[in-house]
Amino acid sequence: MESRDPRMESLCSFTLRSFRLEPQTWREFVSEEEKLLLFTSFFTCPDSLHLFIYRDAEAQLSVSLSFPADICSKLICVSKAGREAVTMETKPNFIIQEVQGDDPLSFLSAITEQVTCPLLSNPENSQGWAAGVAEEALRFMERQKNEAQVMKAQVDGRTFLPQPDALHDDHHQDNGIQEDSAERKLLDVKLVHACESTAIEWAELVSDFLQQDSSQPLLDGLKPPPSCEVEFWRNRLRNLQFIQQQLMSSRAQQVASILKTADSVYSCTLTEIFTHVQQGLMEAEDVTHNLEPLQEKLAEVEQLEYQQLRDNMVAVMEEVRLVWIRSQFYRKPCRIVVLLQEICNLFIHLSREFLRGEEVMRGLVADPGPVLDDVRLVIVTLQTLKEAYSQCRTQLDHHQGGLSHRWDFPSHLVFFHLDSFLNRLQGIEEAHCVSLQLYQLHQTLLSGVSGRMWSDVVQDVYQDFLGHVAVLSDCSCDATDPEDQSFQPHLDQFRAQVWDLERRLVSVLSRALQDCCASSSAAKLLQMFGFILERPLNQEQLRPHLSRLLEVVLTELDQTRLLVSSQREKADTFCRFTPSPAAVLCWTQQLQLRAQQALKNYKAAQHLCVDSGELQVVVQRFQQIVDLLQDFRDTVRSDWNVQLDSDSDFILEQPLIQHDQQGMLGVSSSQKLEVLQRELRYVSRETHMTLRPQAARLLTCRDDITHTYLNLSHMVSSYNQVVSGVLQVELPLIQDQLQDLDQSLLELQRNTWSSEGLQQLVEQQRQKVLMFCTTVMKARANMDTITDIIQGWVEELHLLQRSGDSLLEGGATEQSYSRLREEGQELLRLTQENQSLYGAQDSSQAWITYLDHIDDKVQDGLFQLLHRSLHFLCDSMNPQLQETGSAFEPSVGGGLSDLMKSVISDVYTAASLLPRISVSRHGNYQVSLQQSPDLSALEKEVMRRLLEVSEEAERLRAELDRYSHLWQSDRQSVMQEFLTYSRQLGPEEGEVEEAPPTLKDFRREIDSLRKLYTEVTHLDDVIALHGWLQVDRQPFRDSLLSIIQDWSHMYTQHLLDLLKFTRLMFVSSRQNRSDPVSSLLDSSGPEQSKRGTMMRTLQK
Repeated sequence: MESRDPRMESLCSFTLRSFRLEPQTWREFVSEEEKLLLFTSFFTCPDSLHLFIYRDAEAQLSVSLSFPADICSKLICVSKAGREAVTMETKPNFIIQEVQGDDPLSFLSAITEQVTCPLLSNPENSQGWAAGVAEEALRFMERQKNEAQVMKAQVDGRTFLPQPDALHDDHHQDNGIQEDSAERKLLDVKLVHACESTAIEWAELVSDFLQQDSSQPLLDGLKPPPSCEVEFWRNRLRNLQFIQQQLMSSRAQQVASILKTADSVYSCTLTEIFTHVQQGLMEAEDVTHNLEPLQEKLAEVEQLEYQQLRDNMVAVMEEVRLVWIRSQFYRKPCRIVVLLQEICNLFIHLSREFLRGEEVMRGLVADPGPVLDDVRLVIVTLQTLKEAYSQCRTQLDHHQGGLSHRWDFPSHLVFFHLDSFLNRLQGIEEAHCVSLQLYQLHQTLLSGVSGRMWSDVVQDVYQDFLGHVAVLSDCSCDATDPEDQSFQPHLDQFRAQVWDLERRLVSVLSRALQDCCASSSAAKLLQMFGFILERPLNQEQLRPHLSRLLEVVLTELDQTRLLVSSQREKADTFCRFTPSPAAVLCWTQQLQLRAQQALKNYKAAQHLCVDSGELQVVVQRFQQIVDLLQDFRDTVRSDWNVQLDSDSDFILEQPLIQHDQQGMLGVSSSQKLEVLQRELRYVSRETHMTLRPQAARLLTCRDDITHTYLNLSHMVSSYNQVVSGVLQVELPLIQDQLQDLDQSLLELQRNTWSSEGLQQLVEQQRQKVLMFCTTVMKARANMDTITDIIQGWVEELHLLQRSGDSLLEGGATEQSYSRLREEGQELLRLTQENQSLYGAQDSSQAWITYLDHIDDKVQDGLFQLLHRSLHFLCDSMNPQLQETGSAFEPSVGGGLSDLMKSVISDVYTAASLLPRISVSRHGNYQVSLQQSPDLSALEKEVMRRLLEVSEEAERLRAELDRYSHLWQSDRQSVMQEFLTYSRQLGPEEGEVEEAPPTLKDFRREIDSLRKLYTEVTHLDDVIALHGWLQVDRQPFRDSLLSIIQDWSHMYTQHLLDLLKFTRLMFVSSRQNRSDPVSSLLDSSGPEQSKRGTMMRTLQK
């Protein structure tokens, strides 16, 4: 095929546009030989009328001459206008259609109606055919089209009414036939017969459709939701409208006209069909219109959280009620029952989705609590649906429509499946509830003599329970599906196992109740195992053991009654921190609570008791105790009331304050007043006690009296604090103010607690006292500050600066001087502030005495500071000295004495830095302190010890002079003397015979130096003279050791030189074969001659 084929141009452009392809893709497609053969066959073969272009399963472009199967994408159908071949010279006459591949029936019908039938009905296309072939082919295609349309309508849920074939024959063949001819009559008979057959077929189709009912899925065992009901009526309405359109079409009217003209009996059939369709259409419109609000409400409910469904049940049932009332055609019990069943199916479906059916039993092992809450929520929600149904049914019973609007059908028809689902949920709820209760056994611990044994039994029960729960939770079936009966045997088996576990627990509970000696213990046991007492059989088994509980309760009540009776005869033996009557009342209240608890413990098992007389006995015994306690309380309240009134009368007549024997102020009868106030506080809590007049009066103004008492206590405490702590030098300064204050306080001593206007009077006097006390306390605080400053000098201030363990030569530090100056000014400021506080005059003798007192404190502090500094010099002087040779650096002579005198002078100078406090004394503090005998004695002691230590240091220097020959002697002269005489000559020795040293002499000298080295090495680095003068001998020792090493090196080096000389002589002797020493000496001169002589001596 040529590259530019005119037959392919239209196909190419349409295909590219339809599939949105690139031109290159089309060129590659038509270049394949297989595809090219198909195109050629379509163009040239008369039998190939259609060509299909589509995408295959791999999304590749493909072509076929037959209709392809399983087309999911769009498809292009190319049809020829005739059977003749399409050549390149002729103009191509194609019909090109684009259809969707997922609707083959519509495609087949359209092809037949729009392509095939017009081609066959055109006489020009069938001129060469045999007679009747074209007609038969046309009838076949018409039947094929009708079958396709019927099938397509069934797929779409609609009913298609096929048209008779004879109408087509009559339309195409009546042109050349006479009306009276036999052929015309034969055609009429065929036409009537075809119309009657069509009427019968239409009647069957319409009747089958109208007999369809929305309850069929329920009858088939399905569980459709209400949306299926709504969809059913929507489809019914659309189908009836479609049928009506077909009945109103021209061909259907032509069929009816033919039957009516022929006076056929099936003419009435068509009329009935039309009538039934009209009635069904009215019914479908009415039902669909009234179901729409219900469907909207149900769609809204489906979008809600499950927890919100319960609040919408009434609204759903209200919509159902409105459908019943408004819809004339839906007001039938069978239809409303179907709708209600479908609504139940919807909520069952939502419930199962919420519970996650396959997971609901697995929560038994992990945590049954949340699953149990969900199951209970579902049960309550579905029960709310039933309640809403009952409420709706009741409303319809009272509706104005009468009996026609009532729901007379049985309720079980509606809730058959819902009740089955609820029964299954109740079984699941029971399993989770029992599991949740039995899980508590893990923490169960019984006490008592046999408690350990019973606790082990309970734990065995718990372990068995865990095994049963694991088996039940592992079942693979859906527990929420009531149709699945495979779960019920598992649930029944679990119930039997739980019953066996409960029976064992009842046995443990029976034994434990027998061991109980207190009703509270029995009540705790019943509370602990209360879940197993819900079964009547377990209650019957436990009733014989409850007699023990009755005995214990009666015994406790009797003990309570005896305790009340015995306490009434005793004296007050109650709490020391609580008023005795209040403690008695509290004690009686506790006893009553104790009796109530015993009664409550017995009532915990009341539902297990058959004999009501036992409970009556317990109640009577309890009432006796209550009456006895009430009588006791009344007596206590009466006596307490009398005592309170007497004490209140006594307090109200007492003065507010008074002086004691020591002159201190005090609140009158303060302890008794506090006790009375505390008792009145307890009385205010008693609702059954009426006070007498005086006590009632005091109780009424209790808050005011308490406030006044606290103000008086504060005032008295402040006053006593000032008076008791007054100084001898301070009293003259405040004497006048104290007298004025005492005179003002006389008014408080004249008034009693029953006087009027106490609060204002007490507040005025309190302000005066507090103002005076504040002033005095501020002055005393300043005095304390002065004392602290002076004490700081004594304890913290260091006049002599220390560096490590040594005293610096600088004496007193500038930092210490600066501190003394600043604190001296602070002392002066505080003194002036106290003068302002006391209001003293400069010339007042009392103030001058006060200043002298402070001046004595300052001078005493300075004395202790100087005494401590001089004592430090006396005890802990630590001068730094260095030893070189046998002299001290620095010198311990006059230099050290001058240093000490300078330091002592600096110490005394510190006392001159402070301003004088006293105005009656002259001179500074330094002059006064220098005259102190104690300080002078310490100064002399320091100088004496300085002299002693100087003498000791001189003796130490003399001891070290025994090593002086080591650095004073000339090593070369000593060595020469040793080589000549083999020893060092004394100063008194004259002419001595020469005696060269031997190796033994060298060894003697070297060992002597080594011994001396060891001796010097063990000298101490530092020694303290008289415990305070430190002498550092390390530099001296290090220098002396270096000198000793030089002496030792001199001897050893001389021996090494001799050894070298010997080696040289040995070499020369081998050459000369003569006397090694003589020949070497002859050629070496006088120095080598001496060495040779010494060498011969060493050889000997």
